[in-house]
Amino acid sequence: MVQKAERVTAPQISGRNSTGRPVGNVTRGTTNPNRMRRVDRWLAGPQAWRLRNAADPLVVDLGYGATPATAVELFDRLAAVRQDVQVVGIEIEPERVRAALPLQRPGLSFRVGGFELPVAGRPVLVRAFNVLRQYEEADVPGIWRLVQDRLSPGGLFIDGTCDEIGRRVTWVALDAERPLSLSISVRFGSFELPSDVAERLPKALIHRNVPGEPVHALMQAMDRAWLGCAPLASFGNRQRWQGMCRTLRDAGWPVQDGPARWRLGELTVGWDAVAPLA
Repeated sequence: MVQKAERVTAPQISGRNSTGRPVGNVTRGTTNPNRMRRVDRWLAGPQAWRLRNAADPLVVDLGYGATPATAVELFDRLAAVRQDVQVVGIEIEPERVRAALPLQRPGLSFRVGGFELPVAGRPVLVRAFNVLRQYEEADVPGIWRLVQDRLSPGGLFIDGTCDEIGRRVTWVALDAERPLSLSISVRFGSFELPSDVAERLPKALIHRNVPGEPVHALMQAMDRAWLGCAPLASFGNRQRWQGMCRTLRDAGWPVQDGPARWRLGELTVGWDAVAPLA
């Protein structure tokens, strides 16, 4: 049985950790190569302008896990956008950092730390995947705020969750002020109904998938639209997913992207449409 992370205390969240220890707790750290490909594709695609425009192309992979494979992959993918990118993999468990050190190279480094982000400068991108999932929902706003306060102008914090091999993925994108959007990305053939992805919702939403909550309404709307687009299945699931996305957009959901992203099994909606009720 895996032990959940301990609560992150108020002094830690507010930055008043007098011990000097990293903010957060050691979590199980499970990971797999190519697990983050879907969110990386989004960062290197519609969000690439943030990295291109950054005065300091600093990127943090926060809580990369027991092996540094996904941090290395993030560096390789973002280097194609900006050659001088600096990716720092941060882990709270020192042994994981020691194991990653042989993979350091110009532009890629590893260090011990937590949500306080022990880097010089303000990152333009921070990716934390399958990290907050192991904390309490009540801790999420404070952790978000701690990371948001470290972002550079135009910076983005990605808090996401995915399955073990990256076929069902969701993430919340936040700038320095507020949450901006919820993205869902799935591999065709990995689900029966789109709402199957609900088990991988980020911590801020996973317990809110109940009647009366906005994110539950989105899951139900996706299922209805998917079933309504069944005639498109003869052309393949890609066409059916795009039909589902059009249906949602036409029904008034604040879909932020278009067919170029839909065809990848991706959907992004504005945060206000799915934010938890008070």
